[in-house]
Amino acid sequence: MTIVKAYVSIPEGQVHYRHVPGKGIPVVFLHQTASSGQMYIKAMERMQGGRPLYAFDTPGFGGSFDPDPDLKPGIDWYVDCLHAALQGCGIKRAHIAGHHTGSCIAVELAARYPDMVQSLTMVGPVPLTDEERHAFSQHFGLPFQPTVSGSYLLDNWEYLRALGAAQDVMLFHREMADQLRAYWGRVQSYGAVWKQDFPKFYRAVACPIMIAAAEDDVLYPYLGRAAEMRPDARVLPISGANFEPDLDADTYVRGLEDFIAQAETA
Repeated sequence: MTIVKAYVSIPEGQVHYRHVPGKGIPVVFLHQTASSGQMYIKAMERMQGGRPLYAFDTPGFGGSFDPDPDLKPGIDWYVDCLHAALQGCGIKRAHIAGHHTGSCIAVELAARYPDMVQSLTMVGPVPLTDEERHAFSQHFGLPFQPTVSGSYLLDNWEYLRALGAAQDVMLFHREMADQLRAYWGRVQSYGAVWKQDFPKFYRAVACPIMIAAAEDDVLYPYLGRAAEMRPDARVLPISGANFEPDLDADTYVRGLEDFIAQAETA
């Protein structure tokens, strides 16, 4: 069985996604900044043969349309776009799995559209204070400008190295390509993350929740806070720096499959 690539049209443009057919309630994967749905290929390969799987490219990333460069969207805008994309694919209810920025989109989707979300899994939940969001914004989401010298390429390479991408050179290469493609989409999406009141939506989620973050993930220091805020949330131990579904794919898939199976019988 192969992973199929396709597009779904929404009023704002075309959204690209990867899909594996199956039976039952689908799993929908939402990626981090500045990756794409490619970050879930290993997970989809391990899970294929069961339920339907979808990995969407957020607008501004991968194969999806680019928002107007002057737009300063909030996470609500991304939620509206991806909600429309899910509807366009005929998805009425799904298990939603997000990673970093994808977690921000996923938690708001689950809070605003509870009838659509069977369960919520977040690698790298973002329960930050206003001060912490401001501190993160000084490093994550700053624009870069292409230069004739190519120095910006090394800057981006080292940025990804610091996040742990060098643990797998082909992952490193893939993430570099995704980051360069999303040179402005990353600015827009990070801007949306730092404006979002994540705790408000997190507290409002009614479906079963699982959270995770590797010890070398930049959001690991806030995993305990997320667990305290929602004592009902399952915590999945995992490794893999900021690329857990790639670098610890087996643990990620085993944990996800067990969690969503229980969420369907709860």
